[in-house]
Amino acid sequence: MNKKTLILSGMGLNCERETAYACEKSGANEIEVLHTLRFLEGTTHLKDYDFVVLIGGFLDGDYLGSARVGANRFKYGISESVNLKEQFLDFIESGKLILGICNGFQLLIKLGLLPDESQAFSDQVVSLTQNRKGRFENRWVNLKINPQSNCVFTENLEHLYLPVRHGEGRLVVTDSEVQRSLVDQNLITMFYADKHGEATDVYPYNPNGSWNNIAAISNKKGNIMGLMPHPEAYNHYTNHPQWTRMTFTEEDGEGLSIFKNAYQYLDQL
Repeated sequence: MNKKTLILSGMGLNCERETAYACEKSGANEIEVLHTLRFLEGTTHLKDYDFVVLIGGFLDGDYLGSARVGANRFKYGISESVNLKEQFLDFIESGKLILGICNGFQLLIKLGLLPDESQAFSDQVVSLTQNRKGRFENRWVNLKINPQSNCVFTENLEHLYLPVRHGEGRLVVTDSEVQRSLVDQNLITMFYADKHGEATDVYPYNPNGSWNNIAAISNKKGNIMGLMPHPEAYNHYTNHPQWTRMTFTEEDGEGLSIFKNAYQYLDQL
């Protein structure tokens, strides 16, 4: 099939080039980078795409809370004729893919698309807030993949090593029922891990203090995932902080495995 990818940029989001490159290297047939305001105007429709990537950066300068203003743009729009809630729900129901990275993860949370899209554009049941240390974290982290998850993006993966760059990445879940659903339904797709690959709450392995050491979650269908680490930033072995001291058997960086899984799934959709 024609795997058409939409990458939304602008408003402080600035990872569109690395993300487009990661998609291209992983099997995308057609990639469109579109300014978010153009999308909100209704000049394009989600039904014309197969994969939507909400990227990271410094959305609205990161001044007004993690993606709160961005989510309000999507909820209330700039054109009364555009029904984004309906577009997103139809897109998800059709089995197509959404990936939210850093600011994009924050946006999915604030929109209620994660962890349960039935709450979309109305209720927010979890939150992403300021790191426990109260400062911006720019470091590489080990990630343990949940083998029980049915998430498209993490299929057949066990561990990843990716960079984080965020000031508000701590996942907070205060409702005990929501906590149980995240665990029992295996909606947690990645955990922050120590150097041995085991989930941990110890800083700096867990850079933000997320509840249950969560680095990424998905919806029940497994076709939406949000994560704080940046897979697009490890697209080549030379991105690795130790690339001059280590021997690599592959040119591709580990982050591409997430995008490769996406396009392999879309090939079969």
